[in-house]
Amino acid sequence: MTQVKAPMGDVRGRTAFITGGANGIGLGIARALVRAGGNVVIADIREESLAEAKAALGADAQVEIVQLDVTDRAGFARAADAAEARFGKIHMLIGNAGIGVMGPVLDARFDDWDWGMGVNLGGVINGLVTILPRIKAHGEGGQIVTTSSQSALIPISYSAIYTAAKAAVLGISEAIRGELAAENIGVSAFMPGPVQSNIAHSGELRPAENRNDSGYRQREEDLEKRPISPLWMSADEVGERVLAGICANDLYILTHPEFADGMRTRFDAILASMPDEMVNQDRAKEISFLLGNPVFDDQLARRRTGQLLPS
Repeated sequence: MTQVKAPMGDVRGRTAFITGGANGIGLGIARALVRAGGNVVIADIREESLAEAKAALGADAQVEIVQLDVTDRAGFARAADAAEARFGKIHMLIGNAGIGVMGPVLDARFDDWDWGMGVNLGGVINGLVTILPRIKAHGEGGQIVTTSSQSALIPISYSAIYTAAKAAVLGISEAIRGELAAENIGVSAFMPGPVQSNIAHSGELRPAENRNDSGYRQREEDLEKRPISPLWMSADEVGERVLAGICANDLYILTHPEFADGMRTRFDAILASMPDEMVNQDRAKEISFLLGNPVFDDQLARRRTGQLLPS
């Protein structure tokens, strides 16, 4: 088995493009990268938050800001152009922009599905299509970090839209890791638990075209009043965990050990539902390319040895 190296073992002088980077998790990641000597391009839909984020980081030589709606493909290309104009090359794409679209599936309308999937999944796709070829072109290696969620691993009620997008993001990350390794581009699926962020205020960002046919508007207004628990993880702590995952080229970046038992139960429930039959060996040979993925073996080997691979 060929192990996947760590292209970004050292982020000094390398540039990260971070969507949803002006507050919460995105800003925590930006802060960690700046401390480690990296350059960051913070892309965010909130113009006022961008200026605040740049001031908070206080490292003008390492920071660029650009306003971006991740569902705007032409805007994404312009933002990538601006990033390259400032720092020359993009090495890390951190697809972090996300919104919390939550509620009963019976109340969900087309505007709720279109908006939730457009940002949480479409934003990641738009980033990959726009920036991945640019990372390949310069040949210096890179890292893709996609913000999924623990919801992708332990789906809960009233999260159908959110979970659908986050589970898709996880699957994309697992699917592309092996093929991008040949390009010296690592891939990490980032699955945080509750973090102190502004996700409860997602409703403020809902565009006009997704406000008419919605069953969640009242829930979004109520959610904005919910206090943030002091027991939720800080964005800066999460940012350091993401930085460590980038440097190690971990396939999975997890944050909260409290989810382990629930994850184990889900996986056990799936395996317990497997047909209790003998394996058809001829069929297994015919479909062998579907029966496993070396990236899982690689990640297990990394965690068992506790050693980073040479960059």
